This record gives sequence, structure tokens and C-alpha cells, in this order.
Amino acid sequence: MKASDILKEKGSMVRTISPDKTVIQALQSMIENKVGSLVVTERGNTPVGIITERDILRHAGRTDAWKETSISKIMTKNLIIGFPGDDIEVIMALMTQNRFRHVPILQDKKLAGIISIGDIVKAKLKDVKAENRYLNAYIMGKYPA
Repeated sequence: MKASDILKEKGSMVRTISPDKTVIQALQSMIENKVGSLVVTERGNTPVGIITERDILRHAGRTDAWKETSISKIMTKNLIIGFPGDDIEVIMALMTQNRFRHVPILQDKKLAGIISIGDIVKAKLKDVKAENRYLNAYIMGKYPA
């Protein structure tokens, strides 16, 4: 299974935000859109970072003025990305090794989508259910060998 397979299923909508917005604006957008991260973009939707719930929580514990802080000050700038042709196992390895839950997918230097750990779990579960159905049918003699 490829990253593009997951994006076909879930769509390519990615919630983004400008780096000059405030942390409270990012948090409000996450709540409104029911997402755990926003890709930070500038100049023609070019990704420059990502801000997550975890980034906000870490920052909020350090200052009383956390709400008015610029996203550019706390976002993750070292953006690790995937590509539509990447195997899901590669995306899962990136998430596991780097301890994050969202991978922006780029195609031709443009944002093509975002894959979360939840998206991967759903896709894997769907595969396991299909395989289980097939194996059950085979065991019960409903499919020839």
C-alpha cells in the first residue's frame, strides 16, 4: 500500500496556517477543523513547518503569554515529509523513529495531502478485515485452492 492509496481514500485536504499567526489562532483552527496539526505555509502554499497539539502544550507550560506567541517561534521547522509513491511502511517507520503522528505528503514541491497515524491504522485495519474474510471463506471451502 502506498501513501497515494490513503490520500485517494481520505482526500487531499490539508489544513494550513501562516507562520505569522498566533498560537491561539492555530489552536482555534485545530479545534474548528478537528485536526491535531496544521502545516505552516507561506508564499504560494510552500510548507515551511508544522505545528501540532504537542508543540502548543510544550510551549504553554513555559510562559503565561503563550496565546499571543507567533507560530513561527514554536513550530517544528525540520519538516519531515513523504511522497505519494512511498510505501506505508516507510511512513510508519518515519513516524516511529521520529516520534510524531503527522506526515505531510508533497508532490512536485506542493502539498498533496497529510497522513496521520490514525489514517494508517484505518487503512491497515481495512486490509486485515479483507484478508480475514478471504481466509475464512477459503477455510470454509467457499473458494477453490
